[in-house]
Amino acid sequence: MKSFLFPSLVGFFFLLSLCSCKKTEPLHPQRKDIVESVYASGTIIATNEYNLFSLANGTIVKKLVNDGDSVHRGQALFEVKNDPQSARVETALEALRKAQSDLSENSSVLQSLRLTMQSARLKAKNDSLQYERSKNLFASNAITHSQLETAELAYTASANDSKAAEEHYHSTLNDLRLAKSNANSQLSAAQSELENFTIKSDADGVVFKTNKELGEAVRAGELIALIGERDHRTIKLAVDEQDIDKIAIGQQIVLKTDITGNTIYTAHVIRIYPVMNTLDQTFRVDGEFDTLSSMPFVHHSVEANIIITKKKSVLVIPRSMLIGEDSVMVRVDGKEKKVAVAIGIKTLDDVEIVSGLDEHSEILPPPTN
Repeated sequence: MKSFLFPSLVGFFFLLSLCSCKKTEPLHPQRKDIVESVYASGTIIATNEYNLFSLANGTIVKKLVNDGDSVHRGQALFEVKNDPQSARVETALEALRKAQSDLSENSSVLQSLRLTMQSARLKAKNDSLQYERSKNLFASNAITHSQLETAELAYTASANDSKAAEEHYHSTLNDLRLAKSNANSQLSAAQSELENFTIKSDADGVVFKTNKELGEAVRAGELIALIGERDHRTIKLAVDEQDIDKIAIGQQIVLKTDITGNTIYTAHVIRIYPVMNTLDQTFRVDGEFDTLSSMPFVHHSVEANIIITKKKSVLVIPRSMLIGEDSVMVRVDGKEKKVAVAIGIKTLDDVEIVSGLDEHSEILPPPTN
């Protein structure tokens, strides 16, 4: 646990040193207000801040915003040009036009198939009539059996041709409909990909930084801009893993920033992230200012104390007087002896004595070996 001392908050933290004494001269426990806090460092970020990335490769042909501009959700910020993708859209559009033409009333493909189908139907009808006449003639012995078979074969062939022509027409019609559906899908996909070349804002806010200028090349996944809320700020803190179990939502934060010097701000904990950063063994904790802060800048560093416990008028001794975590040296009737104590909260300098000592106890520095 670590903390910093604000010059203007000396009385607030009550981290006053006890009077300077010689090493062998006894000290007496004193009553004072004491505050236990956890030190954290971090940065000020824009609330709901997010990085905007390019979704495609290409060249910036339009830059529609500048740093500091307000934007709204869905607003176009950059336009990226990619000739191959534009060509894919045009190819898909041409394929759709052809599919639509092939399915229209004036379609040469369907007109030809309709004519073939009509001719086959007419021939089958005529052959059917001829076959019926042949059967009647054969019944009256007007024609031979061979002539009847010839008429029957002609009818059977033309009926099959008519059926085949009809099936071919409907099969081609289905193929053309499928081709149109595929062309629609391909055009939609190509246009959707083309939309990736217009980089839009995902939320209302302000552009804090743009990373690309007109004419510059950009790759898919490359950072384009930093966007967040204009007036609201979030305090992003890193808390040591040894202290994270002491942190709770709503706890008070006092902090100062590098930009504003010794100006003290108050805030409170609004979010505790459960995953530890294995690189520095810390947990992220977010804070929110108690009053709306007019900080125009973001990503500047802060130092903070998260207040864990406050106690008034408790018995304390210098932390350096402890032997281990539960004993101190005292002088009783002119003799030095080690006594057990129960301790409460601790600061960098002081420790609360719950039992084992009183204000009249004469405490001595720990023995040196």
